[in-house]
Amino acid sequence: MTKNVVVTGGAGFIGSHLCEHLLACGQKVIVVDDLSTGSIANIQHLISHKNFRFIEGSVRDEELMKEVIEKGDCIYHLAAAVGVNLIVERPVHTIETNIHGTEVVLSIANQFGKKVLITSSSEVYGKNEQVPFKEDDDTVLGSTKFSRWSYACSKAIDEFLAFAYHRQYGLAVVIVRLFNTIGLRQTGRYGMVVPRFIDWAMKNEPVMIYGTGKQSRSFTYVGDVIKAMAALMEAKNAEGEVFNIGSAEEISIEKLADKVIEKTHSKSLKQYIPYSEAYGQGFDDMQRRLPCLEKIKRAIGYEPKIKLDEMIDIIIADAVRPVSTRSSCGGHPIVDKRGKNE
Repeated sequence: MTKNVVVTGGAGFIGSHLCEHLLACGQKVIVVDDLSTGSIANIQHLISHKNFRFIEGSVRDEELMKEVIEKGDCIYHLAAAVGVNLIVERPVHTIETNIHGTEVVLSIANQFGKKVLITSSSEVYGKNEQVPFKEDDDTVLGSTKFSRWSYACSKAIDEFLAFAYHRQYGLAVVIVRLFNTIGLRQTGRYGMVVPRFIDWAMKNEPVMIYGTGKQSRSFTYVGDVIKAMAALMEAKNAEGEVFNIGSAEEISIEKLADKVIEKTHSKSLKQYIPYSEAYGQGFDDMQRRLPCLEKIKRAIGYEPKIKLDEMIDIIIADAVRPVSTRSSCGGHPIVDKRGKNE
């Protein structure tokens, strides 16, 4: 059955892959994105698709979102301020975008009775050291004096709002917590570690590691993530629930740098930068970030297919291709602010 699917933040890294998947499944897709962190280049190849419509606009624009959501059958809400650099440099933008944008989407979705999938983050677990993280584990955050934790708080409030709409009004909502998603079209501009490491290594520049490098992460390929999101949207038993989407394959940032340098045959050396120098005084970080995947496996049979080595190989292979053939390249069509492509 063909659906009209609304994707906020659809011109972003993850959003653009989700749009590709939905179109391939025969759905009609409407994207709303203000291009603050997304890019037309990410969706250039979709602009001419008969079932794709792009609207340059903000999810905080209630009039626009009412018009779009009324026509849709369900909403994937991905629009958010993302990346450690952006969070530290523009904390007001982060809080307003993440919280108010979600307020608008949930309120209007509830008005029209439309199902919503909310993308949250592993950041909500904060400094909890009980790993792997289970969905009902406590949140342990740092001081409100440090903007580092504003993103985690804003995403936690998004979750509270979604649960509130489900409990009070019966709105069909699904919440997903994403763990370090990587893949083609991801930029290192906002602090994402894998594309930055690969870029530096390919240029034989120092690979800068913030902190000691002993902190560990788990990385998930974007293709696995968007398939899980789509499956959860269709799963009735997922409504009113929150799910981790990630990988159980853990690696330290230091070893990640070694792996990237080796795979790119780089002459780069590792350079360690104190957090205080990279982000300012008072910056705090999680030492480990590893999801428990039991709940999502029970719900939809989820198991990530792509291993870290393959993910890195895919990204490097794309990076060495001529610019005109890379997955993220493309021209910039003239797009009306309310979505008319010329």
